[in-house]
Amino acid sequence: MSGETIVVKQVADQKHQGTSSQLQQSPNGVVVTKQKNISRFVSAGSVPSQLYHRLGLAMPRWLFWILTVVVGITLSGLLVSSLALWTPLWSDIDQTDEELGLAGNEQKTPLPGELWSNISEYRLTRPMNILVMGIEPVPRSVDGSPESFAGHSDTILLIRLNPSDKTIRVLSIPKDTMTAIPEKGLTKVSDANAQGGQVLAARVVSRTLSNAPIDRYIRISTSGLRRLVDQLGGVEVFVPKAMVSKDPTTRFSINLVNGWQTLNGEQAEQFVRFREPAMGDLERVQRQQTLLVGLRDRLNSPTVLSRLPQLIRVMRRHFDTNLKLEEMMALVNFTLKLERDNYQMTILPGIFSRLSQDPDSYWLDLTGRSDLLEDYAGVTIGGMSSSVKPLTSLKVAIQNASTKPQLTQQVINRLKQQGFTKVHAAPNWSDNRSETKIIAQKGNRQAGEQLQQMLGLGHVEVSATGDLESDITIRIGKDWK
Repeated sequence: MSGETIVVKQVADQKHQGTSSQLQQSPNGVVVTKQKNISRFVSAGSVPSQLYHRLGLAMPRWLFWILTVVVGITLSGLLVSSLALWTPLWSDIDQTDEELGLAGNEQKTPLPGELWSNISEYRLTRPMNILVMGIEPVPRSVDGSPESFAGHSDTILLIRLNPSDKTIRVLSIPKDTMTAIPEKGLTKVSDANAQGGQVLAARVVSRTLSNAPIDRYIRISTSGLRRLVDQLGGVEVFVPKAMVSKDPTTRFSINLVNGWQTLNGEQAEQFVRFREPAMGDLERVQRQQTLLVGLRDRLNSPTVLSRLPQLIRVMRRHFDTNLKLEEMMALVNFTLKLERDNYQMTILPGIFSRLSQDPDSYWLDLTGRSDLLEDYAGVTIGGMSSSVKPLTSLKVAIQNASTKPQLTQQVINRLKQQGFTKVHAAPNWSDNRSETKIIAQKGNRQAGEQLQQMLGLGHVEVSATGDLESDITIRIGKDWK
């Protein structure tokens, strides 16, 4: 994670600075990694043929080729797994500006009051990835102390702000995602912060996402979430079902009723921490995204915007971050100008394995999702392209949020007539909606828009708040004819 400021004041001259030998600063301000092209002098097909003749094998040539490919793939997989498990993780999160070659050309740091009064003059100059972690309570730690941020990551988000297409994309990473940490072996990604702080957490998340850049981090304590919600005057969310539980070991109890509510800080914590054994951490991740939308709407309120300087001062002890003050201004300015539809969220794709000793273990599965890595993490993998599935082959869930129960089957029949083969009914949504919503559960906005055009109605939303078994969820509203 670099110490380079990713913000420029519009009225100031922008000057590009050097980088370390590992990185190169491009003219548009984006940091790019140098790569070397390695030529291959030996034909891949010549090796098996030479072995076949030298060994004098009696087996058919086609059988020898099959065995060669199978053994090669197996050995390659073992080699890659070993390297991923034991090689050091690289990240520049813990390097200073001087180590990165970014020192010099120092400017006088503006006072906080000057920054806030001229917030519109600060903007992002290139895409920015921020790792956000909600930290579990650490017993006997003083709130705001370094020890209070040393717990496991209960919430993990990679937030990508991209000024080129004016989007904010949020990738939720389930805390039970399995990953490898050098000298620790195979473990859950939530362990990284507890074992090595924000530096190790950033490195592990980066490598899990094919070496995605991590520019900044934010860690927030559980008490910080409560305080933030209370300072905002509560946050309005829809609680999809009653939530009641009690942990005898921590004495943490949850008691929420179904329906629209303005949650205070304590209730917001209950909302995001409630967990059922059915789907591991995924339903809890959905509620985290629901709360994020509520917080975004609350922060965009004019009454709250005017209080942001005071809010940051109050919340300072509950946050740990390496964001610079100018960058905070640029983030606020960028968010204020963002179109609602350009705020997109999804969950890191993966599966639960019944063969695992821990049934909640979540195993990463990015097969055919190079588009997700590029859009949500800024990673482009050469030679890989996303698998574009026909619209009619996607899994579509029908969720009734109207007052007409017969509409569920009508919509299913209509889609099947259009050629859809994987359509199923999801449990009814308990909140009646006036407008039909098309939820792109896997982050595929293009598919949602195609379905919208086919149906002739519906609002497309990119979030992971639909049916977990679907690619797209159609939440039927009262506007369905």
